[in-house]
Amino acid sequence: MFKNTMKTTVLLAGMGGLIVAVAGLLGGGSSTSLVIGLVLALVMVGGSYWFSDKLALKSAKAKVVTEAEAPELYRMIQTLADRANLPMPTVAIAPQAQPNAFATGRNPRNAVVCATEGLLRALPAEEVAGVMAHELMHVKHRDILIGSVAAAIATAISFVAQIAMWGAMFGRGGGRGGSPIGALAVALLAPIAAGLMQMAISRSREFEADRGAAELIGTGEPLARALQRIETIAARTPMAVAPAQAQAYIHNPLAEASHKRTGGVDVAKLFSTHPKTEERIRRLREINPGARAAI
Repeated sequence: MFKNTMKTTVLLAGMGGLIVAVAGLLGGGSSTSLVIGLVLALVMVGGSYWFSDKLALKSAKAKVVTEAEAPELYRMIQTLADRANLPMPTVAIAPQAQPNAFATGRNPRNAVVCATEGLLRALPAEEVAGVMAHELMHVKHRDILIGSVAAAIATAISFVAQIAMWGAMFGRGGGRGGSPIGALAVALLAPIAAGLMQMAISRSREFEADRGAAELIGTGEPLARALQRIETIAARTPMAVAPAQAQAYIHNPLAEASHKRTGGVDVAKLFSTHPKTEERIRRLREINPGARAAI
């Protein structure tokens, strides 16, 4: 928990500093632009902490459901949460056809676990349980705050960068002391910097959540099969999500689209927030091989 608290602090400081730097460069380094950047950073960091769950659900077009509306999913998550000594999270379902899932929120008492309709249709109950256990491990490890804050601030940085790009295109970039070329450089580099920050904290979290899920249900096999099935179906079922939110999902929903856009050369994997599915499956199958899930 202490390690994740430190990661969150570093992330918030880094993202906030990036916003201030962007504002300073766009304003030609003037004190006014730096003050504006600082105010924006404080508002964005604070807002992302308190409203990250709502932003993630809105981005996914997800709907919060009750036990009466989704009894099997609700009871499955309740059983897993009790086993993990976690408070019952809010349960949501997103309308996307691609099988996928994510968790969000600022702490275990304010957590949301969301599954797509495609996940509930395409996977058997045992594999859905493996996926939900993975998401609950993100909650238990407090990864959800790190990922949600990173997504919210990266979205804000991308928005600021777009403003900079338009300002540069129409000759108003860089403020009195700057230049359109500088503003355009900020527009291109700021989202990359935000993405690299997200990438730096995401890959190891997925392995840890996989391992925790396997321990929670007694075997890594259901999650291993689920990951394989998700990747296979995702290859033919595109899913449109905001790039900043993609790291929150159990499978990167933009991976296949990026692969196709680059003509089959997987450049996106160089900057992927997710480890390779094959490696995740291999590690899961090394945990209690031959054991059966108890969900």
